[in-house]
Parts: sequence; structure tokens; C-alpha cells
Amino acid sequence: MSTTQNPELVCVTGASGCIGSWLVHLLLLRGYSVHATVQNIKDEAETKHLQDLEGADARLRLFQIDLLDYDSIVPAVTGCAGVFHVASPCIVDAVQDPQRDLLDPAIKGTINVLTAAKEAGVRRVVVTSSISAMIPNPNWPANVVRNEESWTDVDYCKQKGLWYSISKTLAEKAAWDFAKEKGLDVVVINPGTVMGPVFPPRINASMQMLLKLLEGCSETYGDVFIGVVHFKDVALAHILVYENKSATGRHLCAESIARYSDYVAKAAELFPQYKVPRSIEDSQPDLVRAKDGAKKLMNLGLEFIPMEQILKDAVEDLKKKGYIS
Repeated sequence: MSTTQNPELVCVTGASGCIGSWLVHLLLLRGYSVHATVQNIKDEAETKHLQDLEGADARLRLFQIDLLDYDSIVPAVTGCAGVFHVASPCIVDAVQDPQRDLLDPAIKGTINVLTAAKEAGVRRVVVTSSISAMIPNPNWPANVVRNEESWTDVDYCKQKGLWYSISKTLAEKAAWDFAKEKGLDVVVINPGTVMGPVFPPRINASMQMLLKLLEGCSETYGDVFIGVVHFKDVALAHILVYENKSATGRHLCAESIARYSDYVAKAAELFPQYKVPRSIEDSQPDLVRAKDGAKKLMNLGLEFIPMEQILKDAVEDLKKKGYIS
């Protein structure tokens, strides 16, 4: 590490999103200075909630980047000791052009950020992957709890049109290949279905999934669900693996490994006033439940907020923002 670097300066890509905003919030509270990247610096929907965070006045700088434009990324990571690469397109419904809209920004964008980080002498990069890079995996042995060894089956996803899962899987694999080839210190977080209070004016795909459930949607999401996790815990997980040099590899990040039907049952119990289906088909009979699926993060000291509280916080936020009455 060169002496010109400020060990307290870090970069967060995709800072305007739900996970990115929480991460910037917690980093600022911990005294870090943050270079936060957004897609459009003139769009208040991306910038205002970041500028309003405690500590932002003194220690937050915004940068406009395009993941496919390497030169736009360089200023954001220059001088940083660490990079949190959160930015990646999240389109889970119909994708018009998977290559253009998901695969290129996810894969090439990751390589561009890692290349810029390597060139800038960054000490450690934390990459935000997803459980979408761990499931679906039809070849996983029955009766074995899912863990970080599980990788999504890309061919299966292609048959099912699960392009988001493909983008997260190929981007994470590209990150590991780059780290190995170029000798960059990379560590990965694989969050489950992320929910809770959001800073940006727009909600994410996971919160939209909850909204649909409250409105009576009976879809079963068997291929993309493994458990829920609070935004705050996902942000904390990123900081924990950044600060703990012993943290290596992938880190499943969910309060427990649960089936989508368990989640629906909990929501139905907590919110009888909404149209949550009273029972739903269990589309994941092979998913072994586990309270300590995220034991790598638990061993670093993360105490996960339980599902019940996550749901309460998320529903409260949807109410506050006017999505539900």
C-alpha cells in the first residue's frame, strides 16, 4: 500500500441503491470517508438521500460512473484503500436484451471496477454477489444444507430464462478469476432476499416481491429464494469482511436458510390485514432449513435480525412510503 493512500477512504459503487445507501450510511457512521458512485449525478432520486446522511457533508464525495466506461471509474477509486463493488443491474422480470441489460454491465462492469482497483493499489475489494449465484443448483445433494460451495447451474437458468441469476453467477466467477490471475484481494458477500427500511425513493426487487405478496400474489419463487436478510445486516456484513483480514472467499448472508413457503406463512401470521395467501405450495422440498446457514458471518460476530423483525421493518417502510395503506 502506497503511503499516499488514506486508509479511511473507501469507494462504494452503486451507492444510490438500497444496499449501497445502507453501506454508505454505516461507513460514514464508522468514520470512513466515502467515494460514492451513481449513474446520474444530476438525478436527485439518486443523490439527495445520500447527501442527507449523517457525516455526508464532510466525508462523502459523489462520482458519476458508467460500469462499461473504464475511464469513468478510475477517479472514483483513486486514493482509496478499499472498494465495495455493489453496482449491478437488477432486472428480475422480463429482460428485453439480456446481454445488453444484464450480462455486460454485470460481468464487464465487475472486471472494469477490479481493474481500476488493482491499478489504484486498493488493498481489498468486497464484491456484492447474491444467493442468485448459489441457487438454483439442481445437482446439489439432497439432505445437505446449502453452503458457499453451491454454485448456480447456468444451463438450467438458460432453460428457465433466469437471466438475473446468470448475470450474478458469471460476474462473481469473473471476479474470482480476476483475483486469482492478477493477485487482487477479493472477498464476496452473497445476500439472500434483502428487505427493511430503504433510503432511496425507489424500492428494490425484494421489496417489490413483498409488496406483491401483501397484495395476494401466490407465486412461489422456488428458484430464487433461500431466506431473507435485513439491509442493515447486509451492509454490516460488507464492513465485517472488509475489516477482518481473516475473512476469505464467499459469504452466504441470510438470517436463516428458509423456504419461500416459510416466509409466506410468517407474513400471513404477522399481517392478517393484508391479502397474503394463507398457505402456499412448498416449491422447495429439497431445501434443507438451517438457522446458521450464514455461519461464516456469524463467526465474524454478525448477529442477524430475525425474519419477523425484518418483515415488520419492511412493511412499516412500505406504509411510510405510501406503497400500502
